[in-house]
Amino acid sequence: MEIGTVLPQLEIGHDPETLADYARRVEASGYEHVLAYDHVLGVNPDREGWDGPYDYESTFHEPLTTYSYLAGQTEELTFMTGILVLPQRQTALVAKQAAQLDRFTDGRFRMGVGVGWNEPEYVALGEDFSRRGQRIEEQVEVLRSLWTDDLVEFDGDFHEIPDAGIRPLPVQQPIPLWMGGMAEPVKRRVARLADGWLPQFQPGDDAEAHLADLAEYAEEAGRDPDEIGLGGRMYAIPDEEDEWIERAQAWRELGADYLSITTMYQGLEGTEHTAHLERVAEVLTETGLL
Repeated sequence: MEIGTVLPQLEIGHDPETLADYARRVEASGYEHVLAYDHVLGVNPDREGWDGPYDYESTFHEPLTTYSYLAGQTEELTFMTGILVLPQRQTALVAKQAAQLDRFTDGRFRMGVGVGWNEPEYVALGEDFSRRGQRIEEQVEVLRSLWTDDLVEFDGDFHEIPDAGIRPLPVQQPIPLWMGGMAEPVKRRVARLADGWLPQFQPGDDAEAHLADLAEYAEEAGRDPDEIGLGGRMYAIPDEEDEWIERAQAWRELGADYLSITTMYQGLEGTEHTAHLERVAEVLTETGLL
């Protein structure tokens, strides 16, 4: 099981050097990847009917451009989105940006995508929130074509590509596409289309039942369930070292391929996140988990 970190973008601040220092130090500590999730816009929390967890004051570093910067600061660290809200973005532009990032990292990139939940963000970006599930399925096909074919001709419900292609193509052809989410349609979509799954459960939270669903749906789609990767996430609460070990071990026993450790919502700021992750790395290394 490969262990990495969740970029604490809500709390790490805006300074580029702090971000670069974070990436260099987590790589030096033995972590193998950094995961970041995505919001383009934050809304006014006073808007009628709003109950989302983020608003316009929440800092989200745009993952693809941030990773392009951090790629030049690291040598082996892998970068992953978990998730990029794909249906609210232009597909060909995402294909181009992701291919460029994959080149900058020499293939050290995995792209986790999902449909999202923030309808005002969709409205502002000019996309239809109600059709996001249908759109992402077509986007997956388009992305993989643009990443592997010199020229693409495509005429679908959401895309028309008139015999065109991107350059440079990515190192990975195609870039691995993972999907996040837990709803029943999402699990079926993962089973049919994704290279891996980024669920929100923790070991013991009906995780086995969800994984059994995924295996059943994959077999129905003619796929080997073992070919679909599993990525977990866990909090590392300060001073609860035994719990770090127990949680990481539980994810390993569940069969996770990747585990991302998050330090947000623990009262840490700026470089405190990095120092805390270094301590977590020491503990997990001592136990053979990292």
